[in-house]
Amino acid sequence: QVQLVESGGGLVQAGGSLRLSCAASGGTFSSTSMSWFRQGPGKDRKFVAGIPWSGDTTHYADFVKGRFTISRDNAKNTVYLQMTNLKPEDTAGYYCAARFSGGVYTLQSQYDYWGQGTQVTVSS
Repeated sequence: QVQLVESGGGLVQAGGSLRLSCAASGGTFSSTSMSWFRQGPGKDRKFVAGIPWSGDTTHYADFVKGRFTISRDNAKNTVYLQMTNLKPEDTAGYYCAARFSGGVYTLQSQYDYWGQGTQVTVSS
């Protein structure tokens, strides 16, 4: 059974940094694209960043461009989200998602598996 387990969330002051990790297990992850989504209180879940298996391209939502960096280590089946210059509006639950047929999509429905999420809280 495929499992995605996020870690690295926490409380940070505005302007600070965090690195989230998502470890995948229980499947074959070649050709799998991985993405991060986030969901703030009372808000819809939104695409944040995505990366294909090759890692040769990355995709970002406009609201994180220049501040967040997605990367992956295929040997460890792990994807990372380095977040810098955090803002209070970045406060949300962050979820990683896997799409086994590849490609990076911004729609939740395009992903096959999800992690349980990790909370990021940014204080002003």
